[in-house]
Amino acid sequence: MKAKSNLTVVSGAPRPRQDPWIVRIGLITAAVLSISLLIVLPIVNVFFQAFEKGVSSYFSSLYSDPDTRHAIMLTLIVAPISVALNTVFGVAAAWTISRFRFWGRGLLITLIDLPFSVSPVVVGLSFVLLFGLQGYFGVWLKDHHVKILFAIPGLVLATTFVTLPFVARELIPVMEAQGADEEIAATSLGASGWQTFWWVTFSNIRSGLMYGIILCNARAMGEFGAVYVVSGHIAGQTDTMPLRVEKLFQEYNNSGSFAVASLLSVVALGTLFLKTLLERRIQSERAVAAAPGEGKELLVSNTAGLASQTPGAAA
Repeated sequence: MKAKSNLTVVSGAPRPRQDPWIVRIGLITAAVLSISLLIVLPIVNVFFQAFEKGVSSYFSSLYSDPDTRHAIMLTLIVAPISVALNTVFGVAAAWTISRFRFWGRGLLITLIDLPFSVSPVVVGLSFVLLFGLQGYFGVWLKDHHVKILFAIPGLVLATTFVTLPFVARELIPVMEAQGADEEIAATSLGASGWQTFWWVTFSNIRSGLMYGIILCNARAMGEFGAVYVVSGHIAGQTDTMPLRVEKLFQEYNNSGSFAVASLLSVVALGTLFLKTLLERRIQSERAVAAAPGEGKELLVSNTAGLASQTPGAAA
């Protein structure tokens, strides 16, 4: 005799609804066409225009022009400084917001998000009104021989303000989700503040921190509006790579402008590549943490490493 099945089929149960094939194909085609027209073709055209006169002309446009070389070097100076400042501020702000409840916490979060809603040109104008000769601190800065506008400090200030939210906004949800249990456990073992940060906090936020740093660096290298206002657009002195692209294009030097633009495109593509790698790493870490016993083993490993670095912890 055949055994009766215990499974019963409910005739009125809803079935998963699937859109018609023509709708699926139409939406996919529309998405691919939009991405191709708005993203892929412009990037391909940048590299095509850059190498139109040959590889030798491409490298000559980048390294033979002293103003272009200075713009590249200035960008490589301003962007890392801004990223470093935002990294320190982002970690401190995320730790403060996620670990403490205080008056003005919501206002602090709003201020961190402010650069997303303010035009970069307005940001540059505000720095001019503050540090210019006719600004609030202009006379004092001039008397003390401190130059902010039309110099590297002004570029760093403008770039730092525009890229302010990236690191903090990446770390705040990560640290709030993880909580402070491991940090409290480290403190109970006698760890100092630095040891707790390095062995517990940093090990838990390193993926999110790198993600924020990558986005912050990409935004810093491509900033145009705020830097344009505070730099004075002086060739060979305060021009960054985006400003140099605009100036070369106005001078009808298409090969030179597209050559510099191709470097910025390489930075953008490299950022997307690193972003994809980090997303996969974060997903794998989440999968490991979700596995039974894995999170406990990770906590024990961190605690053991911390205990080995803490004098008298074994006692």
